[in-house]
Amino acid sequence: MDHRAEAAVIEILGKEFPAHGILTEESKGREGSGAYRWILDPLDGTTNYAHGYPFFCVSLALEKDGQIIWGIIYDPLREELFAAEAGRGATVNGRALKVSATRHIHQSFLCTGFPYDMRESPEDNLRYFSRFAKIAQAIRRDGSAALDLCYVAMGRFDGFWEMKLNPWDVAAGGLIVTEAGGSVTGFSGDPFTIHGKEILATNGLIHEEMLTVLSKQRE
Repeated sequence: MDHRAEAAVIEILGKEFPAHGILTEESKGREGSGAYRWILDPLDGTTNYAHGYPFFCVSLALEKDGQIIWGIIYDPLREELFAAEAGRGATVNGRALKVSATRHIHQSFLCTGFPYDMRESPEDNLRYFSRFAKIAQAIRRDGSAALDLCYVAMGRFDGFWEMKLNPWDVAAGGLIVTEAGGSVTGFSGDPFTIHGKEILATNGLIHEEMLTVLSKQRE
């Protein structure tokens, strides 16, 4: 299904935007001849899909000269279409999105994920998870970084952190959070980039508290 969904989207993009490049998870995509590149995750939450766990989506972003300018994430089960355009806000099914108003981490509802190589690598997120679990109200791990970011954008979650992600996991979601009024950085507070391997996305109000926890757990 990953490959079938990818092939369908690439075919459409190829017809509509033949000069645009495409970066995608399942194949080599294609080189473009201009400033634009599409970034596609055809099925974020593949393991969930394979096991019938109802939390997966399609994520698509548009990059111009290295900057993400547009993104959508579609949850087909809940029929929720999240969208954002740089400088013009974020929506879900046409309704404006806004991050939560939770002001302190002990009141926060957080989400995260674990890296694919956690059985082999000591960088497994367990230290961060243990610390946040003791100070936050609760944590969830649902298995789709793209949807987790959307849930931060709409206030279902107050914050999200994860490591070892790829551009197609965060390109659309990072923009959606930012356009909904949230904050997105690396674990050290460095500017967010889709090519980084760490992401912290919050409602902005608990961002510094989460950064403090992440920095302490690195020591």
